[in-house]
Amino acid sequence: MVKLLSAGALIFLFSAPVLAVEYEDHRKMLMDHGDGHLMDMAGGMVMGQNASTLPGGCDSISETKEITVHAGHKHAEKFPGRMFAFDTQEFKFKPCTKLTVNFVNDDHVRHQWMMHGLPKYLYPKGMFHLEVTGPAKISGTLILPPGDKTYLVHCDIAQHMEKGMKAQLKVGKGDGDLPSIPGVTAYVIPDDYEGSLSTVMAAVLAAAQAAPIPVVVAPIAQRVEEDSFISGVTVIGLAIGLLLAPFLAKKFKGMSASEVIATIFEMLRTGIELIVKLLSGLLKLVMSNKNKILPGG
Repeated sequence: MVKLLSAGALIFLFSAPVLAVEYEDHRKMLMDHGDGHLMDMAGGMVMGQNASTLPGGCDSISETKEITVHAGHKHAEKFPGRMFAFDTQEFKFKPCTKLTVNFVNDDHVRHQWMMHGLPKYLYPKGMFHLEVTGPAKISGTLILPPGDKTYLVHCDIAQHMEKGMKAQLKVGKGDGDLPSIPGVTAYVIPDDYEGSLSTVMAAVLAAAQAAPIPVVVAPIAQRVEEDSFISGVTVIGLAIGLLLAPFLAKKFKGMSASEVIATIFEMLRTGIELIVKLLSGLLKLVMSNKNKILPGG
């Protein structure tokens, strides 16, 4: 028994480092590129960093807060139909709060914590932005504007927000709730899990069978005539195309699509001018023969 316990303890000790997730800390690696834009060589990024400049309407910093936000697939398990999520879906702070966000990416893909709608005179593009490929940590600081307003916080990587990674941040009382915040507000387009695939397919097939299929029968002579005309035009077109194919291939070689189109229009213009010239010459010839006075016998 003692041997089994000893062996189990050794296995646990050696497996613990393997099971533990090691997070890369970008907080001490960031380089300041000016205008609140910080980056490092490992792909971490902070945009809109502001730890000292007060927004208009703030006489002083009302309070200093620090939060840690986790992002990843495991945080979406409590929201059916979602793939990604933050561990917190709603934040509330006083106006003019100095806020530091410690963003922890629990996945092995890239995630963001983006806040929109900030004053553009202070935050470029009106945005505060944390971004890192995980598992990793990154931090940034901003000073919230005055007034009661609700701000969108989300991940802007393609489809991550649509799959659940979004939240709302209320300054003061906020100015309402945003739609489709997981666990906070109703979805604009709710998911429907009531019908199985077989049920949906059966309904589709039943609707298709119930719908009448219109049948249009043209007179035989008309259809034969139309088919003959189309067949004749098709054959002539194919013959002309085969004859011109080598010439056109050589003509269009190396041209871009726009150049090819321009060349085709130029050829058509030249052909039309030639046809008009030939018809005009033929008309003049006919008229001259008609007006010619034959010598008397």
